[in-house]
Amino acid sequence: MSMKRVVITGLGAVSSLGNSVPAMIDAMETGRSGVRRMDDWSRYKGLQSILGAPAELVDVKSIPRQSRRSMGRMSIMAVQAAQQALGEAGLGHDLVASDRMGCIIGSTMGGAQALNETFETMLPDHDLSQLTSMKFFQCVSHTAAMNTAQYLGIRGYVMATSAACASSLQALGAGYDLIRLGKQDAVLCGGSEELHPTVTASFDILFATSTHFNDDPDNAPRPFDALRDGIVCGEGAGVIVLEEYEHARARGAHMYGEIIGYNTCGSGDHVSQSNQAAMEQCLCAALDEANVRPGEVDYISAHATATVQGDVEEARAIARVFGHAVPVSSLKGYLGHTLGASGSIELIAALKMQEKGLLYPTRNLKTVAGECAGIRHVREMERRDIRVIVKNCFAFGGINASLVCRRI
Repeated sequence: MSMKRVVITGLGAVSSLGNSVPAMIDAMETGRSGVRRMDDWSRYKGLQSILGAPAELVDVKSIPRQSRRSMGRMSIMAVQAAQQALGEAGLGHDLVASDRMGCIIGSTMGGAQALNETFETMLPDHDLSQLTSMKFFQCVSHTAAMNTAQYLGIRGYVMATSAACASSLQALGAGYDLIRLGKQDAVLCGGSEELHPTVTASFDILFATSTHFNDDPDNAPRPFDALRDGIVCGEGAGVIVLEEYEHARARGAHMYGEIIGYNTCGSGDHVSQSNQAAMEQCLCAALDEANVRPGEVDYISAHATATVQGDVEEARAIARVFGHAVPVSSLKGYLGHTLGASGSIELIAALKMQEKGLLYPTRNLKTVAGECAGIRHVREMERRDIRVIVKNCFAFGGINASLVCRRI
């Protein structure tokens, strides 16, 4: 059985840098950051990090209230990003409403705000009768995928990948498999995540957040930098239309690129520490599937979240596989770490970089840490012909994902 080819025909994003892909890309090109001090988190005790990269929701009421009742912040962002991607792809209603189009949107968990509100309502009196039925649909782990598919009337495969920071890259990998196996003609794929103090707290208690720059948010986070001290959580949604190549060609669709390789694997080692060997395994398997040699890669969009240990393991894995020749940058300094949405949002940025022939530097990388040396860090905006992109995501739980994308 010959595998079908899978191309990218639509992009949509909501982030701390704006509510569209052009707004996000414009902000990155001018070196702006979405990170700020979250003074409204003061009601929560015990937080060491009070930085975040929040998005500003707009036109929320364009989604009718009847549909919006089951949507938390996460689902609203996913729906808006999906609408952008579908509109850009120009897919007709007949396909969207058929069983030949799917929807796979991942996240770390259900809506954080809805979960918090549920427990705050229930726990004082342990009274379950105070909970509303719609709150449940905002809390469930597949809330973004479910609400997006319901709102758009999608009747094909509907799935929700949940693997923390690898969620949206796993969504893209799952969509890639469905299309190349002939089970779907197109799939909306990506991730969505919302910012909430309880989300930051989950990293805070692991000593994984940035705490030294609470009064200087423009200088955090600092991937690969000697002064890096942890992640800054962000929020947003990135949704990408994957489509079977012949289907897209027949209708004259614009193709951003073709997915030619993907791998995901576990490290089987440690629940919170990154693992260089497993990262290497993941990268090599993705390259093998793509039939691409390391020297043929033109850009690596690193996961690099600015944690002390994680950046080292990724830098060493990249150095072992690619050496010093391939340009590498992390986009977390612009967007914060959008967790389950990071893979899709950052792939969208990489595809736009490819289109423009520009490499965006790692923001806040002032002094490369000695332990993160050995790879070609992008330190300033650089013109380059970009044909092959590798996107990495490495999640807690030892879950790794890498995707290879080639310009058509």
